[in-house]
Amino acid sequence: VQLQASGGGLVQAGGSLRLSCAASGRTFSMWTLGWFRQVPGKEREFVAASIWSGGPTYYADSVKGRFTISRDNAKNTVQLQMNSLKPEDTAVYYCAADPRSSYPNYRLYGYWGQGTLVTVSS
Repeated sequence: VQLQASGGGLVQAGGSLRLSCAASGRTFSMWTLGWFRQVPGKEREFVAASIWSGGPTYYADSVKGRFTISRDNAKNTVQLQMNSLKPEDTAVYYCAADPRSSYPNYRLYGYWGQGTLVTVSS
């Protein structure tokens, strides 16, 4: 299983970015796909998760209403649409996958992408 995240960059506060994670190695329709973020010196933080294709989605309170997670089973990808970005959203964003419903606990995810940096300027 391999995950490849992309789409990070520099954006002004109030702007939008769309992160994408390409998964390969198997079919992920019944897996939990999640996004986490981390800033230096802090623990990895849950952002959003899709439990299985067509199943429930969950969001951290800090991003609810601004971020949307979606998945494309045909392409084996998961996206994170981030709107109304704030400077405090600045972090390295990671996609993760696991066959269990592991959603908020990063320690339970078995597979990780390499991370993509999102910087939001004020």
